[in-house]
Amino acid sequence: MIIKKHIVLPFLVALLAAMVPQTMQAQEETVIDEVVAVVGKNIVKLSDVESAFAQVRLRKGNEDAKQNRCQILESMLLTKLMVHKGEIDSVEVGDDEVEQQVDYYLKNHMRQYGTKEAMHKATGYTYDEMHDLYFDLLKDRLLSQRVEYNITENVKLTPFEVRKYFNNIPADSLPTVPEKYEIAEIEVRPVVSEAERDRVRLELSKMRERVLNGERFEMLATLYSEDPGSAKKGGELGFFGRGDMMADFEAAAFALKPGEVSPIVETPYGFHIIQLIERRGNTVNARHILLIPKVSHEDLLRARMLLDSISMEVKAGRLSFEDAARKFSDNPTKTLGGLATNPYTGSNRFSKEELAELYPGIGFTAMKEGDVSIATAMKTDDFKDAYRIVKVLHKYPSHTANLNDDYDNIYAAALQEAKNKKVLEWAAKAIKHTYIRIGDDYKDCNFKLPWVK
Repeated sequence: MIIKKHIVLPFLVALLAAMVPQTMQAQEETVIDEVVAVVGKNIVKLSDVESAFAQVRLRKGNEDAKQNRCQILESMLLTKLMVHKGEIDSVEVGDDEVEQQVDYYLKNHMRQYGTKEAMHKATGYTYDEMHDLYFDLLKDRLLSQRVEYNITENVKLTPFEVRKYFNNIPADSLPTVPEKYEIAEIEVRPVVSEAERDRVRLELSKMRERVLNGERFEMLATLYSEDPGSAKKGGELGFFGRGDMMADFEAAAFALKPGEVSPIVETPYGFHIIQLIERRGNTVNARHILLIPKVSHEDLLRARMLLDSISMEVKAGRLSFEDAARKFSDNPTKTLGGLATNPYTGSNRFSKEELAELYPGIGFTAMKEGDVSIATAMKTDDFKDAYRIVKVLHKYPSHTANLNDDYDNIYAAALQEAKNKKVLEWAAKAIKHTYIRIGDDYKDCNFKLPWVK
């Protein structure tokens, strides 16, 4: 794919996850909507609660349905209270920022359903209606997050407080930490020849001419594009804003008029031609065809032989893996002697499942500490062919969580609990000075906070 990355918001409430279940529920039963709560000038509707409850019901069934609905409502009330505070304090959330988040979720829907028509049929919402729903939800959520950050930014914990938190966990409730690995890697990425680059440019130029002569862009994308994420959808990428794509790709896409086809564009992923589908505000929807220049078999063979020789030298003790990584590796980890970072957690430890996904073809379970793998074929982030070898630096056996081995995780859990407590203390005070009305059906809920006055 050519998208850089998106930061997924850590929502406290299942509002966004519930968007699709809401529509599923609408197909099962008709709910007459009503306002079940008011916080300041912000309302919570029955459909909001039922949408989130439908998501919970998928996981838990109908067990304690009343209490689940009460908990959902309290989460929504807390969000609305922070939104109310943000509005009073003029906390700013820009529309462009909200649009970027909306685009992320709409792209997920388009990947799931394929077309706007299919999404409308499955959800009951048109694309524009879905956009407006997400915009309102996400603007509230971003605003409440800003307020929550302001409330908790000064919360810090001492080692004594972390130890106290840990010691208060009952022994039979301590989690089991699965086996983890710490690894280092050496990656060799052969350079693509200029002759191969010229071949791909010529091939893509011929495809562009075919489109200009009347052939359907999406048909050629389905048949020939080497972007696995978009090819099966006729090359369509969905709406994206500025900053979402590689700079050259983005500049070319935004310069087009609907239906126009760009000249050949080069990015680190390969060569593209782009067709603009639609422009909406500061976002565009486009399709593309990606062709990736290939490394020659001879160059790949040389890369594999180099890595196999390095592996043998390391195993024989004539060369350290760290020095070899600094000298030969084409991966940015070379500056750290090849030490790999887990992209999911930011730490240097990996679970077996994460290694299987990130390093396919390497049998880690059969490797001991200090073992070095043979050269294994791989694809880089930009779909290029390469080879790598991996060394197991440490294996951390499965164990019951303890402060010595798991301090960072325990600190994070303790800090989150402290922040939650701070938010609840703030909310208890803010409720006293805020207009709040709870519907009769929810006044008997066992809330943590005094919402019912």
